[in-house]
Amino acid sequence: MHHFQVKKGELYAEGVPVSQLAATYGTPLYVYSAATISDHFDRLTHALAPLDHLICYALKANSNLAVLNLLAQRGSGFDLVSGGELTRVQRAGGDATKCSFAGVGKTRAEIEQALAANVYVFNVESIAELEFIDRIAGEKKLRAPVAIRVNPNVDASTHSKITTGTYENKFGIAFEEIGALYARAARLKNLRLLGVQMHIGSQITEVKPFVKAIKKMLPLVQDLKTRHHIEFFDIGGGLGIVYDPALASGQSAWWNQQKTPPLTPATYAASVVPLLQPLGLRILVEPGRFMVGNAGILVTEVLYVKKTGQKTFVIVDAAMNDLIRPAFYESYHEIVPLKQKRSGGKLVSSDLVGPICESGDYFCKDRPLPAQKPGDRLALLSAGAYGFVMASNYNTRPRAAEVLVEGAKHRVVRERETVDDLLRGESV
Repeated sequence: MHHFQVKKGELYAEGVPVSQLAATYGTPLYVYSAATISDHFDRLTHALAPLDHLICYALKANSNLAVLNLLAQRGSGFDLVSGGELTRVQRAGGDATKCSFAGVGKTRAEIEQALAANVYVFNVESIAELEFIDRIAGEKKLRAPVAIRVNPNVDASTHSKITTGTYENKFGIAFEEIGALYARAARLKNLRLLGVQMHIGSQITEVKPFVKAIKKMLPLVQDLKTRHHIEFFDIGGGLGIVYDPALASGQSAWWNQQKTPPLTPATYAASVVPLLQPLGLRILVEPGRFMVGNAGILVTEVLYVKKTGQKTFVIVDAAMNDLIRPAFYESYHEIVPLKQKRSGGKLVSSDLVGPICESGDYFCKDRPLPAQKPGDRLALLSAGAYGFVMASNYNTRPRAAEVLVEGAKHRVVRERETVDDLLRGESV
């Protein structure tokens, strides 16, 4: 669900025409819906209500301070993968004691920063890291709260670049080694074994992989509870969203073959809550994309329309440096004109491309779109996750502005960069 709707032929973000936002703030422009983010948090909280649970939003999906503040106000915890992200949470008014610190390559500075902030737990990814945290905590005369990340070797059947739960991936420690490793960790005097964690991947659109991984983990988790008195089981994130509306409506042949409805918090919880309740442990979840993916759009303006042979290229002012997902993951984003043209207009098979000097700089290929002309504006939907956070300054292109809409109100939550911003710190 999201709060971007077409009303009387015009795309709205909550109560504001997106064309008004584009005219006010320029393009390319990221627009976020506060109501969508709040609604997604509330729906997941309600679905998991039978469990003692903590939602740790994975801010690598979207780390804008206004987005983090919105979630912090609703009581969210946060899943971190860097010291910079911890600083963002603190600047946004988040509670460090509700933060889990993940990542395979934590530095000394990051570990010291997290210890000083009193984070809830370190999710440890290797034996070497476990011993390193123990040594640093000892130097500080502290006991570091840790959970070991288990690699359950469960294939989430998602994109190869976002699967994390098989032995082909760099994450976690092999399932078979966990019992012995916890026994070893228990002998390290500067650690406190607080829980156990897993995460099998991102953009998972059916519940079966979650169920399979949890069922595999349950005997291990129960044993760790008995032997080491752990207090939580972190089941990771990965709840997917709908990028292609044809899939959600059942109009797609692929979707009909799957015969599986879209995954919702309710359907997710209906399968996992009964498995987790008997443990009597706190359950942590780490949603990122689910919270913000459909809560954001990228607005762009048509610069030129170029026809070469049988190809029509619609060249826009946004590019792969603004939204890299199509180039990097071959991802689909629905593309909607800000102002709908009269019905009956001809659709043109189009490649929507950016100005960057790369053949990979495209948002779609051979997609039927309404005929475009210079000055027309389009919105790429479902761009709230892994959009701006993965943006770059390739080709010395300043990054887009970010705007948050709340009902009929809107405000800039990150100013558009200038070329001077990019050059600051360089010298001849």
